[in-house]
Order: sequence, then C-alpha cells, then structure tokens
Amino acid sequence: MVPCGAVLWRRLLRKRWVLGVVFGLSLVYFITSTFKQEERMVRDRNLLQVQEHEQPIMWKVKFSSGNSSQLSNQCRNSVQGKLLITDELGYICERKDLLVNGCCNVNVPSTKLYSCDSCLPNGCCSVYEYCVSCCLQPSKQHLLERFLNRAAIAFQNLFMAVEDHFELCLAKCRTSSQVRHKHMSR
Repeated sequence: MVPCGAVLWRRLLRKRWVLGVVFGLSLVYFITSTFKQEERMVRDRNLLQVQEHEQPIMWKVKFSSGNSSQLSNQCRNSVQGKLLITDELGYICERKDLLVNGCCNVNVPSTKLYSCDSCLPNGCCSVYEYCVSCCLQPSKQHLLERFLNRAAIAFQNLFMAVEDHFELCLAKCRTSSQVRHKHMSR
C-alpha cells in the first residue's frame, strides 16, 4: 500500500499551476544568477583596466649597482629553490653554500655571478634561479624596462608593486611564460 502523503504529492505535481510555479521560480533564479555573474565580470574587467594603453606606466623600479634596500651585510634571496639560490647581488649558489646573512658564499668555486647557464639567447630559461641571476645583469636593464612597458594589463598591478631590480627579476621569472620550471636532479 502506498502512503497517503506520497499519493497527495504525486497528485499535486500533476497540477499544471504547480509545475508553472516551479518553472517560474527556476527561471527567476537563472536570471538573477546570470546578472550577478555579469556584474562580477564587469567589476573584474574594470579592475584590470587600470590605465589606458597609450599612457606610459610609471614604474617604481630602481636600478642601481647596490640594488638593495637592505643593510649592505644582508642579502635577500630567491628563497624557494630546493638546490639553488640566487641572492640579490646576482650570485647563484647551491643552497648549502648560502651564508647566514642570506648571501651566497662567493669564495666557493661553484658560486657564479649573473649566470645564464640554463637560459637560451631568447631569454627562455629552464631553471628559475638562473633566470633571476641572468635578469640581474646590469646590461639587461634596457630589456627589463621594455618588458615592463609591454607587460599585460593583468600583470600591471603586480609589476607596479615591485620596488627594485631584484624584486622585478623575481616577479618576471615567476610569472613569465619564457621560464620553463624544471626541477634539477642530482
């Protein structure tokens, strides 16, 4: 025997007006969801359009030989490398050769300055740390300025936040499609 509630529910669903109400509520939900999604897309598009394309971007990057906003006996470094680290002076070294102050030990034969070992002439590098070291070369300043001026609208907020040459190279090598991240095996 079928419970009385189930019979009443089936009869109620067979009524055309009930089906009309269900359809109407579904239609209202669909329309409001679509408009909310459109509003979000417009808001996101407006955030990305920070400036017009014709206006040059005023970058805050400072290129200098010292290159650091820190004390001279301290170094910032690329931090994330499992085997290799690049410090803000442009030296690349094995993680085990990193000094307590964050700088690479320049007295170790394997430490290199402005090394582009995994980089092709077109700027494509296979190892992040080599990309950063290569990018820090003073001779690359002109190329970096051109890169900044051609940065995609979506990345303008990121690149406008960098304060100096080192931060720019970290951001460029982390976000550029020219860097193919490979893990070095030993």
